[in-house]
Amino acid sequence: MKILVLHSEVPADGPPEDQDTLIAAEAVRAALVRKGNTVSKAAFRADTLAALLNEQAPEMVFNLVEGVDGKGILASAAPRLLSQLGMAFSGVRAEAMDFTCDKPQTKAKLRAAGLATPDWSTPPDWTGLDERAFIVKAALEDGSIGLDDDCVVTGAAAIKARAEDCFRRFGGAWFAEEYVEGREFNLSLLGNLQSLHILPMAEMTFADWPTDKPRIVGYGAKWDEGSSGYRHTVRRFGVENEEPALAAKLKAACEGVWKLFDLTGFVRVDFRVRASQPSILEINPNPGIAPDAGFAAAAQEAGMTYDDLIEAIVKAAA
Repeated sequence: MKILVLHSEVPADGPPEDQDTLIAAEAVRAALVRKGNTVSKAAFRADTLAALLNEQAPEMVFNLVEGVDGKGILASAAPRLLSQLGMAFSGVRAEAMDFTCDKPQTKAKLRAAGLATPDWSTPPDWTGLDERAFIVKAALEDGSIGLDDDCVVTGAAAIKARAEDCFRRFGGAWFAEEYVEGREFNLSLLGNLQSLHILPMAEMTFADWPTDKPRIVGYGAKWDEGSSGYRHTVRRFGVENEEPALAAKLKAACEGVWKLFDLTGFVRVDFRVRASQPSILEINPNPGIAPDAGFAAAAQEAGMTYDDLIEAIVKAAA
C-alpha cells in the first residue's frame, strides 16, 4: 500500500512526551517499509492537509497525531478532517477521541453504563470530596502531566489548592479522582467496530517502592530515565494464567469499554484493582506506539514482532 504516516508537529525543544511522537512516527514508517509498503511521513497541519493528501495520494493514513499546538484535547482535529476528506486512516474516530480525551466526561459515561470507575470531583462545585485520598489530574491531557509525588492529597482545601497550583504551572482543567491503593494494569486493545483483540495483560509493579511515595506511574516514571519512578516501575505479564478470574473481569470491562465508546484502532485502558475488583482509571485513544512502549511490549508478549503489530493496526483500519 501507499501509506502516509501523519504525526503531531513537534518543536525541537518540545517535552519528552511530544518527542516520543516523532520517535514512534519514524519507527512506524520503517516498519511499514519493511512490510513492503511505500511510505511517506509528515506533520499534521489542518490548513495544508488537503493539499498534502492530493500531492501524496496515499491509500490510507497511519494517524499518530497526539495533539495540536501541544494540546492533546485538539488531537481529534486530525481524524475529523481525514474523515471529512474521505481518507481511510488508522486509530479511533474523532467522536470517540473527543469523548475519551475528556476524563471526567468519560468517567460519567462509564458509571452510567455500570462500568466501575473510582469516584471523582470537578470544579467549581467540587462535590463529593471527603477525607479519602484523591489524586489531582489533568482533565483533558494525557502523558501523566502534573503527576508527581505531591499529586495525591487529602481534604477539600488541599485538593483545591493542588488543582489551582497545577493550573498555574500547566494551564488547562484539573479534577480530583479517588486514589485507589491497589494493583495497576494497562491493557492494550486492537481492533475495529466488528472485532476486538486484547493483547496480553500487563501489570505495572512497584518494586522496592518507598513507603511514603504514592504508587502511581507518574510523569517521571514515564519520561525521566534517571528518576526512581522510572527505575522501579516494572511491567510483568501472566495474570491470565495466574489469576483467570481477575483476567476475566478485566477482559469483560475492556469489551464493555470498546462497545460503549465505539472504539477502533489501538487503545490502552488503565485499571486499578482493589480486593480483586477492577476499576477503570482512563481510556487512552492514542497510546504510545514506539518500540519501547507498553503497547509494543504487550504485542511482543503475544508473539508479534513490532512490524507485525504495525501491520495489524493497518489491517484493522481497512
